[in-house]
Amino acid sequence: MKLKFLIVTLLLFLFVPVCFGRTAAPEPVALQSIQADFIQEKHLKILVRPIISTGTFIFQAPQSLRWEYRTPVPSILLMHGGRVKKFIEKDSLLVEDKGMGLDSMQVVLGEISNWLDGRFSDNDMFSVSFPDKSTVLLTPKEQALAGMISKIELKLADRKGLLDEVIIFEGPDSYTKMIFKNRALNKEIPVSVFTDK
Repeated sequence: MKLKFLIVTLLLFLFVPVCFGRTAAPEPVALQSIQADFIQEKHLKILVRPIISTGTFIFQAPQSLRWEYRTPVPSILLMHGGRVKKFIEKDSLLVEDKGMGLDSMQVVLGEISNWLDGRFSDNDMFSVSFPDKSTVLLTPKEQALAGMISKIELKLADRKGLLDEVIIFEGPDSYTKMIFKNRALNKEIPVSVFTDK
């Protein structure tokens, strides 16, 4: 679950170089910040209906992130100034989760920075293909990752620098779909958004 969360976080930043990596003359979006609401659908064969989660995602260059689930179970992941914190709901309060493996998240955040700088091809995790002009398909290169995720499909928005949705295929009967709404690029974001729960 944590690895999937990290991969989805990474994917939110793939679109900047990916959108333009296919053209002869790249025109990268100067991304300073992005904000979006999301709906996450978890589909499993054993479920009659998917599990639906909602939340907000906020990123500010170079390495500040807030990923907040609002429903059904509130939690917040904060990354800022090289520090990573996660808060989970316990007894109707958000408390810091100190047992989480945060080192891997810092590695992931470094990857995000590389991709934002246009160094998408430097990534060893995924092979990239373009089935059509609005879809990017990521396939894991390493067997260990492929055992958890068979592929990831990114649906690009009409507006440069934005994604409409991400679908993570975990197996033949299991996938997670994230749909992004109310997206905003390059808005001023106070530092407290990344430091305060």
